[in-house]
Amino acid sequence: MGSTNLDIEQKVADSPATQENANNISQSPDKESELTFDTGLHTWLQALGSFFLFFNSWGIINTWGAYQTYYERELLVGTSSSSIAWIGSLQSFLLMMIGVITGPLFDAGYFRSLIVFAAFLLPFGLMMTSLATKYWHLILSQGICVGLAAGCLFVPSVAILPQYFRRKRGLANGLAASGSSIGGVIYPIMFDQLQQKVGFAWATRALGFVCFGTICISISIMRSRFQPKEKRKLYQLSALKEPAFTVFAIAMFIGFLGFYNFLFYVQSYAIETGIVDSNLGFYLLSMLNAASTFGRIAPNFLADHVGPLNMLTPAVTITAILAFVWIGVHTVPGIIILAVFYGFFSGGFVSLPPVVMASMTPDVRDLGTRLGMVFAITSIGLLIGTPIGGAILADTHQFLGVQLFTACCLTTSAALMTCVRFLRSGLRFHVKA
Repeated sequence: MGSTNLDIEQKVADSPATQENANNISQSPDKESELTFDTGLHTWLQALGSFFLFFNSWGIINTWGAYQTYYERELLVGTSSSSIAWIGSLQSFLLMMIGVITGPLFDAGYFRSLIVFAAFLLPFGLMMTSLATKYWHLILSQGICVGLAAGCLFVPSVAILPQYFRRKRGLANGLAASGSSIGGVIYPIMFDQLQQKVGFAWATRALGFVCFGTICISISIMRSRFQPKEKRKLYQLSALKEPAFTVFAIAMFIGFLGFYNFLFYVQSYAIETGIVDSNLGFYLLSMLNAASTFGRIAPNFLADHVGPLNMLTPAVTITAILAFVWIGVHTVPGIIILAVFYGFFSGGFVSLPPVVMASMTPDVRDLGTRLGMVFAITSIGLLIGTPIGGAILADTHQFLGVQLFTACCLTTSAALMTCVRFLRSGLRFHVKA
């Protein structure tokens, strides 16, 4: 597999977009700096800009737990938890599903247009959320507007980095992806504290102002490196003929079908079973997201040396084991340790797939389209996964069913990831894959 990565890099170097850049650069004195990967201020500024795109896409989505708790207790009293959860699921679904459109748009050269559009739509959705008084208001503003805006940020945030990084691609992606977990720490605490002091409306508006300011940083420093000559398709059916790609997409779907049930219901589990009080219960997700910051950086750093699939497969496997451990946790130290460990190892599960996709894509200029296809398939799992968990909980009035559903989905995903690993490199274990 080491030779595969070299082949990919050679194809990138030989691609028309790269050659066109090289021809233009040959007429300028800074030829070497323009062709440099992995180093230079401009290169690492792309990682910083991508950090803020993650911060305002998955970071905002990871804030949903704080809003769900508030809606259950204040704004939507009388509405079932499962119904309220559909707002959060709709956000996650649109973030992934819109990749079918944003991926090809990115490949077609509309990178800046996507993030400029999101810089308007995301604050707008939060401002409208601050005015909402009914369930359908929140579906439109927080579910649809915020979800669409986050989707416009997500694919560009992962697709831009392979244009600037080769040997340090995993590290750059991990540093950028940590923005989602840091956002998942800052935004919920910010909302909770401001909501108590200035009320729901201004707390939500404050989040909108922070989103606008930080996206503007990305707009000011990020540039797409390859400008295409030809139009890009919304999909690439030839990718589905590749067994590794197809199995990987299925693994992502099944994994995310169960993955977010832990994040949605561990807080309710800890409080309703009397393990913790409501104050400590709120901070469980912040602890999880804080641990996820390190879980996104460390595995991605190691992935540059041992291969992304060699890191992703163990990350999913350990996350599945921790989901089974959830069944037997009934103490305060136990639930805190579980949340921290789940955050750390699941950090690799949610941040490494784009790096794996980059290694499986022969031409980097097709990466946006292929990411969009995988994310669209994954989005179905995100949309129906947590409502399925909520329906199981409502039917049984026990958390065991949700815990088993989460663990079994992740176990199946881990098995399929192992199959992808063998499809890519066979039974050779000491190979970078």
